[in-house]
Amino acid sequence: MCLALAAQPAGARGDPAETARAAAEALREAGRSLEAVDSAGDRVAALTRTIRAYEAGLAALREGLRRAALREQVVAATLDAREAEVSRLLGALLALPHSPDTMMVHPAGPLGTARAGMLLGEVAPVLQAEADVLAAELREVALMRALQESAADSLAEGLAGVQRARTDLSQAMSERRDLPRRLAADPGALRRLLESSDTLDGFAAGLAEMPGSAPEAIASADFGALRGRVPLPVAGSALRGFDEPDAAGIARPGLVLATRPLALVTTPVPATIRYRGPLLDYGNVMILEPAEDYLLVLAGLSQVYGDAGDVLTAGSPVGLMGGADPEAAAFLDAASDRGGDVRTETLYMELRQGGSPVDPTPWFATDQGLRKP
Repeated sequence: MCLALAAQPAGARGDPAETARAAAEALREAGRSLEAVDSAGDRVAALTRTIRAYEAGLAALREGLRRAALREQVVAATLDAREAEVSRLLGALLALPHSPDTMMVHPAGPLGTARAGMLLGEVAPVLQAEADVLAAELREVALMRALQESAADSLAEGLAGVQRARTDLSQAMSERRDLPRRLAADPGALRRLLESSDTLDGFAAGLAEMPGSAPEAIASADFGALRGRVPLPVAGSALRGFDEPDAAGIARPGLVLATRPLALVTTPVPATIRYRGPLLDYGNVMILEPAEDYLLVLAGLSQVYGDAGDVLTAGSPVGLMGGADPEAAAFLDAASDRGGDVRTETLYMELRQGGSPVDPTPWFATDQGLRKP
């Protein structure tokens, strides 16, 4: 799968052409996986893996194209800066005699001819070496441009594949009826709590006081043992940290994660759904209970899956972010012009212990981009 791209040797990752080729192959592998999903025993799990593979492949391809565009700019700038030098080099090459008869004619006679031959013998290799360097740089520019042009087909197939996988996942989730369930909170009490809460803090604190239903496998284990090893619920990076004020000076007790449009959101650990649906001005909110006395709040989703009381295994899909997939041309333009890492959606995440928010950062693995980009 394309998640194996991260395991490539450093040299391969540093070569933009090789990175893009590996990413394109990863997208083809994801496409083959999608074709096999219908025969999979658990379509939801298979579709979730396929979407993750597509997301990783598209991210790698975007990075490869970004590197290719940057490399092309560097080489082109070098050639522009050497324009006068290149012109002189071409003139000198054109002036070199190509016929043996020409070498025999010199105004100073045989001695002048011998000296001219010695001089040309020393200059010609230098000029040829310069010409070879120039030709290599021109070939590299042509390669980078061809790489970006040929990526359009891979992008179109990848974007179409992940769109289909998301649609199939939504259908599979709506048809899923065999999820285990725990005794959920009284719907009437939950509705009254929702109506009386004017902030996310008030709702989450009230929900923490209601009877919980954490999965037995987690409730009986030491949830603290997962500290520092929890994966992020979505592929992205932190825009703002815990209690870090935004541009308006408002600080929130959680993390704001930047994601790509329609990114898949999953539960990072086994958990029970305590609440899912719209809440105040946070959009769709998913509140998960990974263990007794803990709540994980995910806000800002476009679609949410499941119902209160559903028991989820780690990696189960809980929703999708909003936005729309770009066309292949827009994807290419974004990779070239905007740094290759365009993110337009934000997911707000809180971790609560005993009804109070705590900094989620120490709980998540350190290699997941939990820092300001």
